[in-house]
Amino acid sequence: MCNPLITRPYLEQVAQWPVAGRHILAHYDDSSIVVYQAYRQSIGRHAIEHRAFGGGDFSFSRMSWVKPNFLWMMYRSTWGTAEGQETVLGIRIRRTFFDQVLALAVPSSYSPGRYETSAAWQAALAESNVRLQWDPDHDPRGEKLERRAIQLGLRSEVLRAYATTEIIDVIDMTSFVAEQRAYLQRESWPLLRTPEERVYRPSDDLLAKDLGLDAV
Repeated sequence: MCNPLITRPYLEQVAQWPVAGRHILAHYDDSSIVVYQAYRQSIGRHAIEHRAFGGGDFSFSRMSWVKPNFLWMMYRSTWGTAEGQETVLGIRIRRTFFDQVLALAVPSSYSPGRYETSAAWQAALAESNVRLQWDPDHDPRGEKLERRAIQLGLRSEVLRAYATTEIIDVIDMTSFVAEQRAYLQRESWPLLRTPEERVYRPSDDLLAKDLGLDAV
């Protein structure tokens, strides 16, 4: 199956991406943004067929993590070979919803600049349905980079909205990932392609500041 996302050679893109700092790299347009997840086949197939998550194997009672950065998802899923992460999905959602999720996000670790006390942060963390983590980004081989990548944990009504009403499309990227994995294994760097990604910033400058996003 052809990958419907616009892709570009990795070597072209890496030359344009920031090398350090906190940045949201993502595939997006004026109205939508793509986030990535990887599941076992039963969950992935249901999402592809119904354009929504559900079925007997998907749990709405657990936190579900989404990543707007393709290579961070490849690191996490070992390029679609990790157990239970063999089906790689690109989930296109509305940008307005994604920005709402960012606004609700509470960091997984205490940030003195955002919360006056550790107790205030812990209270916010307990109440929030969105958890935010900044992790080291990785190159295609899994090597850590200076650049930080964002991932968002969703639960409760935010997860239900994401999994059902806010999805525009569910893209099966499994075959694309397998093809690119073969190029990576052969170190055929000129042939390796990744979804076109640019630095994404929410329209609200105060939100960007709260998230700790660095300038490009």
